[in-house]
Amino acid sequence: MFVGLLVCWHVKPIAAALYQMSVSWGKFMAAGRGAKGIWKETRQGKGNETKEPLRYQRDKAEKDMENNRDDLAWEELEVEHIVQDEWIDFRRSAYRLPDGAVFEPYYSYSRRDYVVIVASDCEGNYLCVRQFRQGIREVTTEFPAGGVERSDGKEYGAGGQRGVAEEELAAAQRELLEETGYSSREWAHLLTIPSNATIADNYAHIFVAKNCRRVGGQNLDETEFLNVELHTAQEIEELIRTGGFQQAVHVMAWLLAKENNSL
Repeated sequence: MFVGLLVCWHVKPIAAALYQMSVSWGKFMAAGRGAKGIWKETRQGKGNETKEPLRYQRDKAEKDMENNRDDLAWEELEVEHIVQDEWIDFRRSAYRLPDGAVFEPYYSYSRRDYVVIVASDCEGNYLCVRQFRQGIREVTTEFPAGGVERSDGKEYGAGGQRGVAEEELAAAQRELLEETGYSSREWAHLLTIPSNATIADNYAHIFVAKNCRRVGGQNLDETEFLNVELHTAQEIEELIRTGGFQQAVHVMAWLLAKENNSL
């Protein structure tokens, strides 16, 4: 329900704008029938009517949109850290909306960045792990992944804090080895993207690792319980199609790797 309220703030003005655009377009089409060129009346019902090319109107509108994009930003007026420990920074904020109204409460959180690795072995099989995910209370199949470690011991913080957080590639190499016992010398970075731009400030770093070789056993954290599985590309496609590959960012990583011919 909370998300529905947030959506409503944006849907109403957008719907109104679309309606106004349709009305304006209808008037333009009615006025332009039979004309040799495409023109739009800028003043109606007055003497000395002026007309301007539609192309000029469109370019001007696009320029105005570009200039006014900053007007869409919400201004944070106050914030309360409801839970702030070594694991998470969970916040309740009050915001001023672009139209001047104040909205509260808006809940968001901070977590550390993480890496996702689309890894394949020398036979072209893909390394996956099975583990329990508390959010949906199910055991899932997904790619190896894990958090970017921080020297301050916190599990949250803005991404890109050099000197505090380890390098993303180093994190990907470490997580692949710890979770699967495999290592690779062929790495490529595909994308860094917000994990959940609506309510979180951390980023997901997507990597591809090819020709992975088993060099040891797993080295799991005390709360990690996972099994390693090898899947063909066709099996992963089927898992995604049937809802058996349930991590959204991991599905995105797979599709992105395919798009970039990185598989």
